[in-house]
Amino acid sequence: MNILILGGGGREHALAWAIRQNPKCDRLIVAPGNAGIAAMAECAALNIEDGGAVAVFAEENAVDFVVIGPEAPLAAGVADRLAAAGILCLGPSQAAAALESSKAFTKAICDASGAPTAAYGHFTEAEAARAYVRAQGAPIVVKADGLAAGKGVIVAETLSEAEAAIDQMFGGSFGGAGTEVVIEEFMEGEEASFFVLCDGETVLPIGTAQDHKRVGEGDTGPNTGGMGAYSPAPVMTDAVCARALDEIVRPTMAEMARRGTPYRGVLYAGLMVRDAAPRLVEYNVRFGDPEAQVLMMRLGGQVLDLLLACAEGRLAEARVNWADDHAMTVVMAARGYPGAYEKGSVIGGLDGLPEDSAHMVFHAGTAEAGGQVVAAGGRVLNVTARGASLEQARDRAYGMVDRIDWPGGFYRRDIGWRAL
Repeated sequence: MNILILGGGGREHALAWAIRQNPKCDRLIVAPGNAGIAAMAECAALNIEDGGAVAVFAEENAVDFVVIGPEAPLAAGVADRLAAAGILCLGPSQAAAALESSKAFTKAICDASGAPTAAYGHFTEAEAARAYVRAQGAPIVVKADGLAAGKGVIVAETLSEAEAAIDQMFGGSFGGAGTEVVIEEFMEGEEASFFVLCDGETVLPIGTAQDHKRVGEGDTGPNTGGMGAYSPAPVMTDAVCARALDEIVRPTMAEMARRGTPYRGVLYAGLMVRDAAPRLVEYNVRFGDPEAQVLMMRLGGQVLDLLLACAEGRLAEARVNWADDHAMTVVMAARGYPGAYEKGSVIGGLDGLPEDSAHMVFHAGTAEAGGQVVAAGGRVLNVTARGASLEQARDRAYGMVDRIDWPGGFYRRDIGWRAL
């Protein structure tokens, strides 16, 4: 098969690495890709949010299957355009992608389906939002309604922090994502990520993970797109997974189908678990990043078979083969992230690192310049390892981190601390 992956981050490098291992994969193209992906696949310059351009490119390159990595092309309707052109694609329709592109939409779906989630208010002007916060008190969670690259959520410990977050969002700090705001009850518990595939009817769980959103050690500082992750998530026991499926995911899928917008693709349920009871924090309509990196490390080449079964409506006959293992990824980010950071610093020490089923450096924001790998984004490398225990995976991951020579970068040394 000829396969096209859309995206150029660590998630897409991990997807490419796993898909490449499957003998069904003959030709692999990633658009736009990055310096790490270029070592294992063809990279193509393509506007991945332009469904027409993607469809034309797929036809010209005899692409059999398109895997859409990030959320922006899904929100832009690229999956709809590919479906209209008769090209097999993994990813929900634009209407179904509203589960991520609009937090207010997700809350309405939860209300209709009875899925347990935080109490909330939805606002289109700052004064009403400030009044709601003053009535509810702190701590409280302020969210930009639209897509904000994982940074549009502020957990406000005080009323002044909440009001500042409201002013920031309505003031344009998150662009169009912040023109509407959802304010939620602060939920206590342990957060975890639950991944399923859905083909419009069948739901198939494919793994759990936990990530570290805060930039600083001990989970302190501002939210980021994710500074590291590990899989499986200890809090996601079989019983908790069963409850999440029965009380949250399946009712959501039934409500989406009832509305005439059945969900087909990867669904990532961010959950808050307290006393073995899961509540929904958010949905993402694609693999998480950096959670995809640890999931791909554990799943390997079977990923392609699972994604094809999902896209072709055959999930009822699909099975996931899990090894009894653990994986961890450590994000190396450019100094200054998630605020202002510099691009172009040279990254050394990558050539001598192992690349096998237990060790992999997935590139996120990298480029090639003058024969060297340079930083080209905020989150730059995902140093990922697998082991028989989480301790072994951690030691392998940090062992690789210590060999990377990049003075312009930083990372957290405590990834996995909750589980360890």
